[in-house]
Amino acid sequence: MATTPELIHGYISAGMQCTHLEVEGDGQHFQAVIVSPAFAGKRSIQRHQMVYAVLGDRMREEIHALSMKTFTPEEFEGQ
Repeated sequence: MATTPELIHGYISAGMQCTHLEVEGDGQHFQAVIVSPAFAGKRSIQRHQMVYAVLGDRMREEIHALSMKTFTPEEFEGQ
């Protein structure tokens, strides 16, 4: 089964609390905007590591590339 933005959306939303989540992509390369209160006090690399942990082995097996923009709810509202 091909990986879709909807599948990745489901994986992330099942693994972490998100107040906003957008995933787009072409089946190999994906882009995500992830807003979570769990990101508070975390640096960008730590936030990405949290998402990679949720995705687990899927990052090696199913998802070729995922670029992320990660925000706390306050940061997202301030945009």
